[in-house]
Amino acid sequence: MKFEQLLTLFQETHRELQKRAARSVDIALVIRNWLFGWYIVEFEQGGAARVELYGKNLINRLSEELKSLGLKGVSSTSLKQCRIFYSSYREIGQAVPDQSLGQSTGWQKIRQALSGESPDSLSGAVITLQALSAELASRFTLGWTHYVALLTISNPDERRFYEIEANENSWGTRELERQIASSLFDRLALSRDKAGIKALSHNGLVIEKASDVVKNPYVLEFLDMEEKSAYSEHELETAIINRIEHFLLELGKGFLFEARQQRFTFESDHFYVDLVFYNRLLRCYVLIDLKRDKLTHQDLGRMQMYVNYFDRYLKTEDELPTIGIVLCHRKNDALVELTLPKDSNIFASKYLLYLPSKEELKKQLEEAAGIEHKEDATQGDVADV
Repeated sequence: MKFEQLLTLFQETHRELQKRAARSVDIALVIRNWLFGWYIVEFEQGGAARVELYGKNLINRLSEELKSLGLKGVSSTSLKQCRIFYSSYREIGQAVPDQSLGQSTGWQKIRQALSGESPDSLSGAVITLQALSAELASRFTLGWTHYVALLTISNPDERRFYEIEANENSWGTRELERQIASSLFDRLALSRDKAGIKALSHNGLVIEKASDVVKNPYVLEFLDMEEKSAYSEHELETAIINRIEHFLLELGKGFLFEARQQRFTFESDHFYVDLVFYNRLLRCYVLIDLKRDKLTHQDLGRMQMYVNYFDRYLKTEDELPTIGIVLCHRKNDALVELTLPKDSNIFASKYLLYLPSKEELKKQLEEAAGIEHKEDATQGDVADV
């Protein structure tokens, strides 16, 4: 081994263990805040006498006392968030059996400490906490800031979907917040029945067929392009290339970028595919053609030719058929349905250059599904379609 290799090994080992240490600290904070929330809920449910004594002042008084003891992250706002966190993830505790804590009364010992039933219960609760924390560490998969973002979602199925996707795709908090703001769950749920929507919440997005990799609409606010008629398709393509990492995140799981303006020649005529990707999960090419404005049947026909060429001349026998996506600013669903066969691997999707409000996007999704929009629709209505 060369000295330089030795240095590199030291560096990589340090970085890897540093990451693990940081993650351990973050998970410990998640466990602490879940337990804090549980303590508060258990204490509040301890009887009418406590409610009368502390009432709405419990959180404020608790915050002040904990700060005086030197604890960090225990403002009244933070403690309220801990209570909401526990209430939203109460099932985590139900999934940890007493037997796994090494004693049949593990949970009860802490409850007794909170209720003051036994003078010796506090010492027993402290002993139990070590085993309980180890069990909870295997139940939580994200950092605290991730869960803070997830708590903004009231629909449990939708929240669970984002939790799975954030863990599987290693999303940072900022990317998780962006995906929530762009209503990824609603966009995927639109094309699924109730069973498919439940599968999203239980398993996340599972890529098994061509339609699983397609969204409608695609939200491209990260391009920082204004909604105006002056920009060209070339400018749109260039903006995507300049932000290719963001675009890959918007495309979803398994996408690899291969080429821009890939040329192929057929009977002396040259043709150019705007963007060529490969999806490693489906093991197939994914072609994207960009249309600045309205979609036409000629656009769909051109994409059909591109897909046919890749299937006949480029894809190997063990690869799945090529997928074609025409991204346009405006599209007519009736035109798409009339032009393309039902089993087609070609899709037309709208793109948005801004992050729409939840209500605005929901209205667009419901209109696309032929559902009459209601102004007082609650979160998750799209998921019940």
